[in-house]
Amino acid sequence: MVDNKYDLLEILDYIDPAMLDYQEWVNVGMALKEAGYTASVWDDWSSKDSRRYHPGECFKKWDTFRGTSKPVTAGTIVQMAKDQGWQPEHYEAKESKSLDWDDMIGSKDEQVIIDKNWLEGKEVIEPSDWDPVGQLVKYLEILFESTENVGYVTDSWEKDGKYLPTKGAWDRTAGELIQLFNKCNGDIGSVIGDYKEEAGAWIRFNPLDGKGVKNENVTDFRYALVESDDMPIDQQHAVYRELELPIACLVHSGRKSLHAIVRIEAGTYEEYRKRVDYLYNICKKNGLKVDNQNRNPSRLSRMPGIMRNGQKQFLVDTNIGKDSYKEWQEWIESINDDLPEPESLVEFWDNLPELSPSLIDGLLRQGHKMLLAGPSKAGKSFALIELCAAIAEGREWLGWKCAQGKVLYVNLELDRASCLHRFKDVYEALGWAPDTLQNIDIWNLRGKAVPMDKLAPKLIRRAQKRNYIAIIIDPIYKVITGDENSADQMAHFTNQFDKVCTELGSAVIYCHHHSKGSQGNKRSMDRASGSGVFARDPDALLDLIELDLSDNLLKQVENDAICKVCETWIKKYAAADWDEEVSRDDLCSASVMTEISKKLLKTNEFKNLENQINEVKSLAQQRTAWRIEGTLREFPKFPPKNIWFDYPIHNVDKVGVLHDVEAEGEAPPWQKNKSLGRKKTKEELKKERMEALESAYDICSIDEKVTVKNLAEYLGKSEDTIRNYIKESGKYWVDNGEVGKK
Repeated sequence: MVDNKYDLLEILDYIDPAMLDYQEWVNVGMALKEAGYTASVWDDWSSKDSRRYHPGECFKKWDTFRGTSKPVTAGTIVQMAKDQGWQPEHYEAKESKSLDWDDMIGSKDEQVIIDKNWLEGKEVIEPSDWDPVGQLVKYLEILFESTENVGYVTDSWEKDGKYLPTKGAWDRTAGELIQLFNKCNGDIGSVIGDYKEEAGAWIRFNPLDGKGVKNENVTDFRYALVESDDMPIDQQHAVYRELELPIACLVHSGRKSLHAIVRIEAGTYEEYRKRVDYLYNICKKNGLKVDNQNRNPSRLSRMPGIMRNGQKQFLVDTNIGKDSYKEWQEWIESINDDLPEPESLVEFWDNLPELSPSLIDGLLRQGHKMLLAGPSKAGKSFALIELCAAIAEGREWLGWKCAQGKVLYVNLELDRASCLHRFKDVYEALGWAPDTLQNIDIWNLRGKAVPMDKLAPKLIRRAQKRNYIAIIIDPIYKVITGDENSADQMAHFTNQFDKVCTELGSAVIYCHHHSKGSQGNKRSMDRASGSGVFARDPDALLDLIELDLSDNLLKQVENDAICKVCETWIKKYAAADWDEEVSRDDLCSASVMTEISKKLLKTNEFKNLENQINEVKSLAQQRTAWRIEGTLREFPKFPPKNIWFDYPIHNVDKVGVLHDVEAEGEAPPWQKNKSLGRKKTKEELKKERMEALESAYDICSIDEKVTVKNLAEYLGKSEDTIRNYIKESGKYWVDNGEVGKK
């Protein structure tokens, strides 16, 4: 026998075959065979359903189970047992329980209210003054409007000793029936027809259209039937009461069950099915084995005011439990929450708990969350890789001191090789020796990303014993669950980060892109794309916004870089008295330093210097500048910090040349043009167009599909203009409005 986590023989005792439909019954057999059990096990269990059991059928069916690529497994039986009230034992203490691949963190969804071991029955009192007409009229008045058609059955036929109902009648309204009952002098049969006392009579609990008795004839999905005959009547009664089911009418069947007509109040058939499934599931989890055949909205129930084999079919009670389905569902969900109890402040005033240690001084504590937001091309991924290195080495990141420890980088975007190369490139650009690489783990998930509510348990399972002080997720758009503009859906999404923080005690750091359009005049917390939940949820928000660099400033940056290179070469290769020929003013002029270098260096040395000067010029033109603003929960707000992005790393502007530079979108267009100091060339304008197109494509591709329309909306251009940009670029294709890279 295949080794299983649970003993399926024991679990089968909790599954009533009579409660299953045909396919569910077959699935049990297939699961047993897949798990290595014999056909006799399936046969013995199936025999409990005396009504449908046929000797030899299981063995005949067993031979047809030949296996498939997607077999029915033991998990199917386990889930059926859970649905019918079985609860697995906890094999490990909570502290040491390991998570399976598909476990949900904090997903306590038992919804169990009743302890069957302590359930006390509640007596059902038969009416002493028997008023059949009054019983039936009261039932109709509660369940139906006067103008609604009612279906009922008084005719029956016998099969195998059981009386079964016919389709019955459906052509009269509740108002008509009530009027006739009030005039019948207690003779119910004169209104609805005589019935066999051996069989009793039936009634449909949802209104009909007067054309038939099928589901499609139901005009309002108002009620559902809950019935179970596997426990004593008094216990059924107790369960209905304990669960506070929103029962409109509770009817004694005249035999061994109570029929609960439960308010469902569904707007559509689909909603009805979902609500009934939920209702039945709650009942099963609380020990009530509900008859699944009663799911249909057109189902018959026992009619009150009728005699059945000498027993009364009567109203036990009306309008009990919660007032509505919605109120009841909310109550059920609240009963089994995992929320902590309120605490009195007085207990902790003189003995406050210790604060979590700092991870990034002045920014973030261990076990807290941080969001890095910014537009495309800001180098957010490089910044997070720099942070990984800083934590691993216990160094500074963008001027903030980091605690040293282990860090996990969850890579969702880059292929494995590119990711690894980036780490090495960053280390080399920083000039750091890779002394503690063992502190950095990388989890490459490109092409394997799943929604965050599914990823969280998988992440926790892998990280539980690694002692990470930080987990960095890059980027989060790959794992967003739901609509990022929906506050409640994004609250659910960000809660997954809280679960990771809580379970592991590590900080969670992640990045997200800006929304479309200009960001300069927005507050930092309003720039991140999607719901405001993104910006308001983390304990620390760092926001990057690009600075508008004038030509003069870029020229100055280029000049300073050339001067530094020249000075380095002169110091290394020129004569010892070189400084006699170079003044302080000379050290600040690229043209002068170039000429001095030519004079002091050998021809081959100067040629090598020229090559490096050209490289420096190119890098200076590619250089971008950014301003970091922050919104912090645990620490005082810091003044905006200006940084350069010198691919592949960021450097803090310690000189202060960026202090007065305005952020992108802050200055009016006329002022911006003035600051540039000259009219741009055709080449420069084309470069700007292509860069804008590329940036727009990168942002829009976050939504998976890029179109001419959303590129036009993002850039504020016409669709014809975008098509011209695409044609001018030559790097993209257009097909029926969709855009892709060649």
